[in-house]
Amino acid sequence: MRVLGIETSCDETGVAVYDGDLGLLAHAVYSQVEIHAEYGGVVPELASRDHVRKTLPLIRQVLDEARLPPNRIDGVAFTAGPGLIGALLVGSALGRSLAWAWGVPAVGVHHMEGHLLAPLIENPAPDFPFVALLVSGGHTQLVDVAGIGRYRILGESLDDAAGEAFDKTAKILGLPYPGGPELARLAERGDPLRFRFPRPMTDRPGLEFSFSGLKTFALNTLHRELPIAMDPMQIRADIARAFEEAVVDTMVIKCRRALRETGHRRLILAGGVSANRRLRERMDTAIAAEGGETFYPRPTFCTDNGAMIAFAGWQRLRASQSEPLVFRPRARWPLEELPPV
Repeated sequence: MRVLGIETSCDETGVAVYDGDLGLLAHAVYSQVEIHAEYGGVVPELASRDHVRKTLPLIRQVLDEARLPPNRIDGVAFTAGPGLIGALLVGSALGRSLAWAWGVPAVGVHHMEGHLLAPLIENPAPDFPFVALLVSGGHTQLVDVAGIGRYRILGESLDDAAGEAFDKTAKILGLPYPGGPELARLAERGDPLRFRFPRPMTDRPGLEFSFSGLKTFALNTLHRELPIAMDPMQIRADIARAFEEAVVDTMVIKCRRALRETGHRRLILAGGVSANRRLRERMDTAIAAEGGETFYPRPTFCTDNGAMIAFAGWQRLRASQSEPLVFRPRARWPLEELPPV
């Protein structure tokens, strides 16, 4: 089965073709960063309009790269939620229409399930069961994964997601959009001993996260230190380093706790923040000390992409799960509502 995957949940248009025997045949991503940069964040209406312009040409490009005519596509998968409803409507309408025109089944994919399954595209892929840490701009969740569609939320952020906290703190520090990667780069120049930020909610039981207070801590530190600083840019780098260390430490502590509580020995990290180099290094060391293993998608598949949607869609289509002609994109969609495969 060859599945065309379409991702349009936010500000990146992703398209890919996944073959059940041969693996990933082709993929491409178009980023809208330049469009939204002048506003300092994603403008939903502009995102939707750009998906209208870019999705169909990107589909043609990917099919050409895969050397596949449309009549050799066996199914279509599109992101049906969660995400920006206008952006979801673009991909859902186009994906469902193409499937109808080609006479093949279609399935709406949960965006976070796409991220969760992305490490399974890689070699070696983790076996079930495992704990998944999903960290992106909109979500921070720890999930007990018994199999595809068999998910139990262990804990999640009570306020800002980790990626959102990175972006907001970067804005406080005067860094350009998108802020998360810029903050990580600036942190490389920071002194790890200059400031120590709190590790939120690690001094109590549970697997919930809270990152909102860290950006306030960063803002207060900047206001206190900047007027007396000899090198304002170094102060910003030191704050970036302290912030990153606090977020990474918090996630490492919670992941170790989750593995102990579930008894699992495998941890996967997925979502945009999982590309953070320091997080990967610290997590590898900590989980190895627990006698466990860590798995990640390649950096290209950490951010939103069509490959993860094509793969997740292939898993459900081969289990005979598909959408009727009436599709239903959802801005909010609990992961635990998904049916098992």
